[in-house]
Amino acid sequence: MSNLDLKPQPSVCGGREDVSAEPVRQLLTGREVQLGESTLVRRLLPNLGRRMVGAWCFVDQYGPDDIEREPGMQVAPHPHMGLQTVSWLHDGFVEHRDSLGTLQTIRPRQLGLMTSGRAISHSEQSPRSHGKWLHGAQLWVALPDEHRFTEPTFEHHPELPRVQGQGVDATVILGSLDGAASPGRTYTPLVGADLSLAVGAEARLPLHPDFEYAALAMSGAATVDGVRVEVGSLLYLGCGRRELPLRADDGPAQLMLLGGEPFAEKLVMWWNFVGRTHEEIAEAREAWMTGDRFGEVHGYDGAPIPAPELPALRLKPRGRER
Repeated sequence: MSNLDLKPQPSVCGGREDVSAEPVRQLLTGREVQLGESTLVRRLLPNLGRRMVGAWCFVDQYGPDDIEREPGMQVAPHPHMGLQTVSWLHDGFVEHRDSLGTLQTIRPRQLGLMTSGRAISHSEQSPRSHGKWLHGAQLWVALPDEHRFTEPTFEHHPELPRVQGQGVDATVILGSLDGAASPGRTYTPLVGADLSLAVGAEARLPLHPDFEYAALAMSGAATVDGVRVEVGSLLYLGCGRRELPLRADDGPAQLMLLGGEPFAEKLVMWWNFVGRTHEEIAEAREAWMTGDRFGEVHGYDGAPIPAPELPALRLKPRGRER
């Protein structure tokens, strides 16, 4: 669950100046990024055209990758602060270790939810004995100011609620959808759902008009409110919707729906940290490099990931209220 760019660019996020109060159809293309030793991901958020969707501030989608003769996901210990991480798999297994002492294997359609709060570190790797395929998504949720220094926690939820009908099988990852609520703890009003559309399915999914939404394809392709969404793209939908038309034309499709109340606070995201000022980011980087604050991940065979150098420019949040 890491941003492994050697020269990560700071992202100024939050605020409501770029939030559409009306429904829109903004199709965005992700960029390919190498994650760890052997996993290539499609980074959909932050995007040149969109920084956040609700409190969702980071989305990497990967696979399906054939890892039968490969090591699979191998991400060494690294730090986080000011955010929650969401591990979501369609195929494969990932071992999560963290500085709280957690060791948990995350399996397909199970929620691995880590709240970094003030500071945590963790690693992620495919077990030595693993299957042929690795396919999933890794996401971050920004924590609001009143909760971003909370004590770190890890939650594993093997069973999640589902909503079924009209050829759509929806698993509620976080938040609530059509009356079904995830057991995962959230700190702002939001929703994350995994949608499986049967071939020929045509449905209308109920939405919250005060939320902004986006949809991305995990596999196959689907028509979302008249726009074809394929793997590697994210469709931003804006606010003001009470329902969302979905259609699977070419075959079965799998989507993720992300949404939430627009995140009003201004924040700075750099490497694996979400903060509010340049000083916070710089202090977090120094604490990771000196071994303070973030703890130690035991049981991972390898060294932790060193932090990149801070950019020469001063990191600062900006924006205006809508």
